[in-house]
Amino acid sequence: MLGSREVPLMSKKGDIIIGGAFSLHSQISKLLLSWTRSPEPLMCSRINLREFRFAQTMIFAIEEINNRSSLLPNVSIGYKIFDSCASTLPTTRAGMGLMNGEERTFGKNCSGQSSVHAIIGTSESSTTIVMLQISGIFQIPVISHFATCACLSNRKEYPSFFRTIPSDYYQSRAMAKLVKHFGWTWVGAVRSDNDYGNNGMATFIEAASQEGICVEYSEAISRTGSREHVERVVRVIRRGTASILVAFLAYDEMDVLLEEALSQNLTELQWVGSESWITSAHLAKKRYSGILSGSLGFAIRKAKIPGLQDFLLQVNPNQDPQSNLLREFWETTFGCSFQSSIPGTKLCSGSERLQDIDNAFTDVSELRISNNVYKAVYAVAHALHSMLKCKQSDENVNHLCNLKDHLEPRQVKD
Repeated sequence: MLGSREVPLMSKKGDIIIGGAFSLHSQISKLLLSWTRSPEPLMCSRINLREFRFAQTMIFAIEEINNRSSLLPNVSIGYKIFDSCASTLPTTRAGMGLMNGEERTFGKNCSGQSSVHAIIGTSESSTTIVMLQISGIFQIPVISHFATCACLSNRKEYPSFFRTIPSDYYQSRAMAKLVKHFGWTWVGAVRSDNDYGNNGMATFIEAASQEGICVEYSEAISRTGSREHVERVVRVIRRGTASILVAFLAYDEMDVLLEEALSQNLTELQWVGSESWITSAHLAKKRYSGILSGSLGFAIRKAKIPGLQDFLLQVNPNQDPQSNLLREFWETTFGCSFQSSIPGTKLCSGSERLQDIDNAFTDVSELRISNNVYKAVYAVAHALHSMLKCKQSDENVNHLCNLKDHLEPRQVKD
């Protein structure tokens, strides 16, 4: 593919490279297509601190493995991390960046291998499907930490897909059982208008019907949809007679819905939520307490990751002065700017303390998805270790030890 090469936002060289794709930004610029010249570059904005923590957790796990002598000894792991921007088009570009090497080639034949041996990501089912459509051609394993759509369990269609989080096949049915347990038989439903929400809600409605539960309405919203549509959906909920609302919503869509719910004073509902938002500290605030108090749902198992908090608190733009992402993170976190020309904004010194900050990046009290990222990296490392391990009794010991020099991604998958 000709054009400007997609560059990772964070990278490190190594004998083996693991790719990463996270929604490091939550907003994408709208493309204005003239069809007479090349489109402007995609611009992603509004850094997502939680996703940035996921990416740093991946780096932490890799550094931890590199410092261990018992796992992949004498083999260094590097990484290339791209921004999927929670959208399909940036994910396509990220996927191409992960597939391509460093060089530009105009020859007729492709003789080089992919630049990565496995990919961690993405955080959404729809963007993961896009990534698989690109990486699957090369049989590169994709291990997602947060893509839960049951559709991804189709091994015939996605043979290179793995995940460290359960399929919604189970969650949707469990939610129907939960509703039935409390004797609720008349519910409303709202979902994200994407693979995650549409598939998850379809399974819930099917399971609910088998449990004798009736669904009064089923509405869909998108974080990129019009405000008028969200207003209409909230009006439908308010006018409905069901006092139970099942919300199979992704994190971003839940934010959108809640803001409109506040505007229309949507209260006195019993919410039943999906794993994406039910344990979100961001939503457990007084601002939303009148709406969400008493919400029920199934949580992803949380864990403690020793050393991660100290690692996160050491993140600093001085680690890579050329990194725009680190500067943006710092400016967003401390409300300052490295550019002195911006009036009304204090100047960043780079010596501000993350230890004094409590936000989605520094909060490690609920390590659920971060733990899934951590486990995904270790899953790849153990697979590689099994392949590269030298056996003293094997007559081909030297061949096996040198396997890392021409390791194919499909071997990692197998």
